[in-house]
Amino acid sequence: MKFRKLRDIEVSAVGMGCMGFSHGYGALPPKEESIRLIRKAYDLGCTLFDTAEGYGPFVNEELVGEAVKPFRDKVVITTKFSPFLFPNQQGWAESKLSKKAIKNALEDSLKRLQTDYVDIYYEHRVPLDSNPEEVAEIMGELISEGKIKGWGQSQSNVEQIKKAHAVTPLSAIQSEYSMMERMFECDVIPLCKELNIGFVAFSPMASGFLSGKYNKDTQYKGDDVRLAITRFKPENVEKNQPLLDMLYDFANTKKCTPAQISLAWMLHKNDFVVPIPGMRKDERIVENLGSADVELTEEEFSAIEHELSKIEIFGNRTDEDIQRMGHVRAQ
Repeated sequence: MKFRKLRDIEVSAVGMGCMGFSHGYGALPPKEESIRLIRKAYDLGCTLFDTAEGYGPFVNEELVGEAVKPFRDKVVITTKFSPFLFPNQQGWAESKLSKKAIKNALEDSLKRLQTDYVDIYYEHRVPLDSNPEEVAEIMGELISEGKIKGWGQSQSNVEQIKKAHAVTPLSAIQSEYSMMERMFECDVIPLCKELNIGFVAFSPMASGFLSGKYNKDTQYKGDDVRLAITRFKPENVEKNQPLLDMLYDFANTKKCTPAQISLAWMLHKNDFVVPIPGMRKDERIVENLGSADVELTEEEFSAIEHELSKIEIFGNRTDEDIQRMGHVRAQ
C-alpha cells in the first residue's frame, strides 16, 4: 500500500468508507461479517477508516470501534458530528454548534469508538448561516486537549474553508468527488493544495456507478440512497453509458477494472486526495485497495482527461434528494 498525507496525518492512499455497513445501500451484512471485512481491509494495508455519528445513526461508530480495537494505534479513525439535530434525539436542546454540544458529541463518539482520541473530527455539513471561526476555535481547544489530532469540514465552500483555516488549520476537507461529480475541482481542491489541506473524496465510485456493475434494470430497495440519486434513474444510466464505455476501454488496455481506473485517475491527479470507497465484499476490498498500485503514465492520464472532457454527465447526488426519502438523513 502507498501512503499520503492529510496535512500532517499519514494515511493509506485509499481508505475505507464504513457507512454502508450500517445504512444507505440496502441489505446489510451481519455484524460479524462487517467486522471481518474491516479487519481484512487493514490486513491489506488500509489505515484510514471513516465513520460518523449520523451513520445508523450512532451504530456505525460502535461497529468501527469494535472492528479496529485490536490495532487502534496503527490506524486513523475519522468521524463526524452533525450540525443538525437527529429526530427524537434527547439532550441537545441548545445549538448543536455550541461548545458544549460539540464537546458532548465528541465524548459520545469516543465512547462508541472505544478510544480516547479521534484522528480527524469533521463538521458533517457547514450551515450557511453558521460561523466557521467559532467552530474552528472549539476544534483548536479539542486539539490542545488531545481529544482530536486534526479536524475538517464536509461539503464546505471556499469562504467557509478560508475562515475556519485562519483560526485553526484544517487537516482535511471531505466532500463528494468522482469522475461524475467534479464541481470541487474548480475552487475547493486548488485551495486545499494552496493551504496544505488534505481532500478526502467520499463516493469516489459515484455510489458504485463507476464500477460498471449496475444497469438500467437494477432494482434498489429499502434505504438504498440510489433510489434518490438521479444518476441511477434508468434513462440517465443509459445516457451515461459513454462514461462506462471509456472506463472499460482503458481498463482493458491497462489490464485492470473500471473501478481501478476511476480511482487511479483520482490518485494521479493530486497527491493530497484520498478516496474512501465503500466496500462490503472481499473482492471489492481487493479491487479498490489494489487501485493504489495502478499507476497511470502522463500520456494515459491525459488521454483519460481528454475523453472525460467530451462526455456529458446526466443526473447527480444531492442531500436534498436523499433527505426526501424520509427514512434516510442527508449525510
